[in-house]
Amino acid sequence: MIYKRLLGVLVAFSIVICIGTLGYTLIDGWGLFDSLYMTVITIASVGFGEVHALSLNGRIFTIILILCGSATMMYGLSILTAFIVEGELTDVLRRRKMNKAISKLENHYILCGLSATGRYIAGELEKTGRNFIVIDSDPNKIKELNDANILNIEGDATHEAVLKAANIGKAGGLLSALHADSDNLFVAVTAKGLNPSVKIVVKAIDEESERKLQQVGADYVVMPNFIGGMRMVSQMIRPSVVSFLDVMLRSKDAAVRVEEINITQDSPMLNKPLSDSGILEVEGVTVVALSDGNGSYEFNPPKSRVVRENDVIIVMGIVDRILVLQKKVIKTA
Repeated sequence: MIYKRLLGVLVAFSIVICIGTLGYTLIDGWGLFDSLYMTVITIASVGFGEVHALSLNGRIFTIILILCGSATMMYGLSILTAFIVEGELTDVLRRRKMNKAISKLENHYILCGLSATGRYIAGELEKTGRNFIVIDSDPNKIKELNDANILNIEGDATHEAVLKAANIGKAGGLLSALHADSDNLFVAVTAKGLNPSVKIVVKAIDEESERKLQQVGADYVVMPNFIGGMRMVSQMIRPSVVSFLDVMLRSKDAAVRVEEINITQDSPMLNKPLSDSGILEVEGVTVVALSDGNGSYEFNPPKSRVVRENDVIIVMGIVDRILVLQKKVIKTA
């Protein structure tokens, strides 16, 4: 790796300088500073004169020092050129900028694993305007994310240091889509230990893993095989509904989504009926249901329904207008 080669050059320069300083001190009896100065101007080939008159042995030593120093310098310049030409410097600067952006995030989402499932997750988060970070250990996938200007961290998501680098302490949610259920379990345990309040959604293949994942702190466990089976039978018995959902989810232009709006204690909508909240007047957004936060839902709620703290309003509409609604009409958690 080029970083190791750069480190090797620095070590080689240090050795040459130390040997040069020690050589002039022992051969001609110079002081340490004069010996160091002579060594530096000799290696740098700046053309300054000798500090003191050199003995025959001192001149022979100087010839050897010039050859070794010049060779080391040429090698160092070639490594530095490769560092710039091969794009390593650009990657370092981009990584530094990315880490700075990650450190400023709050209530963001962390996606662990750019697997086949993870790609759909990342695409949906990006399409709906969410702030998110992807963690993956595959350099090729990291390069792909860099090319797409998606915030990312290269590393093992089961390690505390990697999750801390993703600012887990301020994250609003974590999605783990790693290939192995055991890895997803470790991610859930580690994440809950670092941030007990973070919402965790994980993927599971085996049914036995669902209970274990919930026991260690996963808020929701999604089983792709189960969802795939339900999708297949739904396609057979209710094709129009499935077609509508497909159009909604796969739209690339005006993305339509079903979203939720959380009512907090400082929301302007608090203790107001839906008719006075302003949400029903937003063009392109429809209130589908309203939940009291305890798992019960009131579908197509009446306009007289009073909005209370911890209510969750389920809306369907164009993503951009829903985002405007979330920012301007109410304050979400």
